[in-house]
Amino acid sequence: MGRLLVIRARLVYLRLAWRRLVPQAVSWVLEQLRGKASPQTYVVGGTVRDLLLGRRVRDWDIATRALPHTVQQVFPHTVPTGIEHGTVTVIHDGWHIEVTTLRREGPYSDGRRPDYVSFDAVVGDDLARRDFTINAMAFGPPVSGAAPAPGNRRGVVLYDPHGGLRDLAAGIVRAVGDPAARFAEDRLRILRAYRIAAELGMDIDPETGCAAAAAAHLLPSVSAERIRAELDRILLSPRVAWCLEQLRLAGAAQAILPELARGAGFEQNEFHPYDVWEHSVITCAATPPILHLRLAGLLHDVGKPLTLSVDPSGRRHFFGHEKVGADVARDILERLRYDRETITRVVHLVARHMDFHDLPEGAGDAAVRRAASRVGREHIADLLHLREADRVAAGKGGGVSRGTLDLLARLRALDRADAALSLRDLKIDGYRVMELTGLQPGPTVGRILEALLDAVIEDPALNNPEDLARLCSDLALRLRR
Repeated sequence: MGRLLVIRARLVYLRLAWRRLVPQAVSWVLEQLRGKASPQTYVVGGTVRDLLLGRRVRDWDIATRALPHTVQQVFPHTVPTGIEHGTVTVIHDGWHIEVTTLRREGPYSDGRRPDYVSFDAVVGDDLARRDFTINAMAFGPPVSGAAPAPGNRRGVVLYDPHGGLRDLAAGIVRAVGDPAARFAEDRLRILRAYRIAAELGMDIDPETGCAAAAAAHLLPSVSAERIRAELDRILLSPRVAWCLEQLRLAGAAQAILPELARGAGFEQNEFHPYDVWEHSVITCAATPPILHLRLAGLLHDVGKPLTLSVDPSGRRHFFGHEKVGADVARDILERLRYDRETITRVVHLVARHMDFHDLPEGAGDAAVRRAASRVGREHIADLLHLREADRVAAGKGGGVSRGTLDLLARLRALDRADAALSLRDLKIDGYRVMELTGLQPGPTVGRILEALLDAVIEDPALNNPEDLARLCSDLALRLRR
């Protein structure tokens, strides 16, 4: 009851303060449409939902009875972003505002788009075709023949024929009408239902959840790009762990991330209270909400089920799981069409996530420098975040451990001291090596540079042109023997 009162109070406030709340560019587009094209013009969908929740509106979506070509005639700057389905993007004062003609839809033969649309709809018809009740509301002027929500008398009114206001107050994501039909129309709605619930702190209506589970096996037929877009938002949501577990229970995780889902029920060893799936999900949630870190947290142990060995005492081991996991992570990310930079960063973190774990307490400076060199200066902060999240997921509690703080301080000291951790940090390059040794370009030059870096990591004081030149000559003589 308390949430319902808050939502209803928000509705009253929206009606009274509408002109102040709507950005000027959006108000201008609404006024132009209502004055020059059709008075039946509304703010719709997720825009209404976010206004009622008091959330920042990212996209202002408008629906109108005006036909697409009429919308194009009203505004000087438009883009036909989906004109065959009635959508025109109006560009005004730096804003991109989607305007869609109210429509009815035919069947969805491809499980994504309607076979045809017709533009003979009123607002109630248009709302009936939408996915979830909380997205099937509209704000607009009173229109004869349309049924506004109770309590609307004048001015801007709320059209809510499917109980979206009620479900917002109850914290429920519910499909409009028959949930099986909604998911058959667009299978991506399965992921979208859980993503919206995770972002808004809601639950899934039981009937909607059952229909999602029944259709989850069809998710592989959805394009990788669309799945990736929803997965990204899930990973960055406040309830990422809850959402991933709900997707597993519904069978959706098995459909889109089978390599990860096989970790469910896969026991680790005495150092881990959780199975591989639970550990991975908790690690993901414990990283900062940065996409490549969340992906690395989710996939860092994906190689464990493939590397299990059991010693004579019965203890379970996963030797080399980080290397195997890096290959599996690459396959997953490439299948989901992630960009090259994201793939490179995540795969590197998965491959190297044991490097700092394997450093013994009280490791010497040279050992720390070697670990940092393997990781790469640009990845050190990310790997420390991943290490701490991994620690939390191993049941070792929150907060930063003393060992991690010590390691972080030492790594920062390396940065401040400009310690050489890679070939580009050396005070010598390949051209100088060839000049000093008379060598031609080739692998020997690379081996000398690697040996110089190894010497400098052991003793940073050697990273100066004179000492490196001396070492270079000694190494060249050794390699010629």
